[in-house]
Amino acid sequence: MPTIGITRFVLPGGAALALLALMVQPGFAASDPPAAPKKCAEHTQGSAAWKKCMGTKLKDDVEAFAAGYWLAKGGDYHGALDALRQASNQADPRIQTMIGFSLRKMGLVDEAMAYYTAALRTAPDQTNTRQYLGEAFLQKGDRAKALEQLAEISTRCGTACEDYRLLADAIAQAG
Repeated sequence: MPTIGITRFVLPGGAALALLALMVQPGFAASDPPAAPKKCAEHTQGSAAWKKCMGTKLKDDVEAFAAGYWLAKGGDYHGALDALRQASNQADPRIQTMIGFSLRKMGLVDEAMAYYTAALRTAPDQTNTRQYLGEAFLQKGDRAKALEQLAEISTRCGTACEDYRLLADAIAQAG
């Protein structure tokens, strides 16, 4: 009889845990921006002094990614590439994504797409990579492929996530 009582509680509890594991969990996504590097905190982010400081030897891959991310988002694509190429793990999909982002912004779309594709082989759920790849397809005039990436993003994070909204807006603007 005690077995029945335990089963009555354990089975529903186990089912609830299994359901919870299958649900999309909030938290930090691969596309969340890294913390701004503390390395050059004494300089105003984006200033010439900050960019010069960021270009110096970076201590590890975390710092290389953070520096590359913030340099790229600030429009210093050459500086971003210099920082990102200091990472020892060039196969890291975050590094590959930001290298692709920088190359695409420099007009090297085909080269960028190779980095996005490599990143997605390792991390297919990385929606920011899919967003950037969709934007690259738009730059090449391939709306259908951009829409495919939008659908993939929707599958992974829904239509309310930032990466979905950004690519949807880019597609709408492209006409």
